[in-house]
Amino acid sequence: MPHWNTLGLRGNALEELINLTNDNYRAKNLAVIQKASTPITPVKIDPDSRNISLAYFSQKSTVDYIGAVQGIPVCFDAKETAAKSLPLRNIHAHQVEFMRDFEKQDGISFLLVHFKLYNEYFMLPFSVFEKFYNAAQDGGRKSIPYESFNKALQIQSKSGFLLHYLETLNTYLNIKDN
Repeated sequence: MPHWNTLGLRGNALEELINLTNDNYRAKNLAVIQKASTPITPVKIDPDSRNISLAYFSQKSTVDYIGAVQGIPVCFDAKETAAKSLPLRNIHAHQVEFMRDFEKQDGISFLLVHFKLYNEYFMLPFSVFEKFYNAAQDGGRKSIPYESFNKALQIQSKSGFLLHYLETLNTYLNIKDN
């Protein structure tokens, strides 16, 4: 019986929820946030159908999503875990560097994390993530435990938005300002 590798499809349901939410945000003029694509270089193209049958990534990806929320630049990566913690090995050094540089330009970077075990979604601000990441680089824990996620930054489904992360982003901005 034929089979195929579905490892590259991890997080597709989460991304679909985010994409639908982003479409709704745009329709209501709240934000313009798009899925960022990873550039590829085609190697083999069928001349008749123009379908690409072989390609390679020409650059490393940065983050999953990038855009603006009422004049505020935002970028984030979507992560999903079936465990009771978020493994840091799923976030690559070039992504961390991009989010750090994005924040230096007065943008807001974060992870949108889905804990499948609890069916809960959280916003993890880059500043919080970076502390765990740096500790792991220095030999510390290699994951972020569920208990370390701020319950005030839990993302809810509400007001017609599947993952109303803009409300959570607003909560974060209020916490950050105080």
